[in-house]
Amino acid sequence: MADIADGAQVEVKGSGSKPYILKNTGGVYSCSCPAWRNQSVAIERRTCKHLRQVRGEAAENARVGASETSAPARNVTRNVRPRASASGTPASDAVTAPPLLLAHSWENDVDLTGWWMSEKLDGVRAYWDGKQFFSRQGNPFFAPDWFTAKLPDYPLDGELFGGRKKFQRTVSIVRRQDRSDDWKELAFVVFDAPGMDAPFEERLAHCQQYVEDVAPPYAEWLQHEPCRSVAHLREELARVEGLGGEGLMLRKPGSRYEPGRSHTLLKVKSFKDDEARVVGHAAGAGRHKGRLGALEVELRDGTRFSVGTGLSDQERENPPALGTIITFRYQELSNDGVPRFPSYVGVRIDAAPFEVVARRKRA
Repeated sequence: MADIADGAQVEVKGSGSKPYILKNTGGVYSCSCPAWRNQSVAIERRTCKHLRQVRGEAAENARVGASETSAPARNVTRNVRPRASASGTPASDAVTAPPLLLAHSWENDVDLTGWWMSEKLDGVRAYWDGKQFFSRQGNPFFAPDWFTAKLPDYPLDGELFGGRKKFQRTVSIVRRQDRSDDWKELAFVVFDAPGMDAPFEERLAHCQQYVEDVAPPYAEWLQHEPCRSVAHLREELARVEGLGGEGLMLRKPGSRYEPGRSHTLLKVKSFKDDEARVVGHAAGAGRHKGRLGALEVELRDGTRFSVGTGLSDQERENPPALGTIITFRYQELSNDGVPRFPSYVGVRIDAAPFEVVARRKRA
């Protein structure tokens, strides 16, 4: 059967008067039908009868796993890592999130003098389990063999990074399942060794020594320096953000690697960020007439608002599908709990679907 070319779209007859639109965006296939939109799995793992009709059963089974069906939303059990088939494609939706150390935000309540400071990379968090990369939610990343060459047989924590101001390009490469040569644009930047029961300084030194001695072709280690004072922190933050970086990360001296959110790891940024679910597409006007004007999105507490800045022309032509989880930046919350000056950052390929809860009452 004919495939859908990268960047192209096709129409198939729907149940109503309007056809359904099938797209291929960087190797991620989507359909505008409700069955595709309402599935509770990552967007790159979704399929439906229309995609199977156009691409063929064999192609879709190879892409998402033979056990996938075109049924709508299902609950996903996140307690078993997916087993790979002979082709390397996961054979089940059931996944487990790797035991990652996650950060809290710095609220000016901790003296960070003496903490280890590094740039907060604007890439995709990746856990190397000794054989394969996994996302924060436990979804596999399909890196080519030449990209993972010489990586060790024990866990490493790091970031798949394509450079400052290249977050969306990084995401478009990482989410592909064809192990393309585009991975040559990325590096695996290592900043921890989760399997070592040792203070952070020893774990970081181990990462540095491994990268320098073994020289994996696409791996680097992330440099850290001691924070001398709050003034030093703010000076470095201004420098990194001035270069287009996202912010800083601070590690407590002597701290162990502990899965889950920990106050031994703090992130420092000038702008806040959050995640929201796309619930609508607002038509553009003026120079954006005929394409997307703004994304209509929803927070976990049900707050709805529009995100109209930060989108490229290409993203306005092919906006994130309904149900997609995006990341956005903003300055502060209004008295009604609405983010002020929200700006689109990109699609969160490793974000778990969320259910809207009752909105909190504000004083």
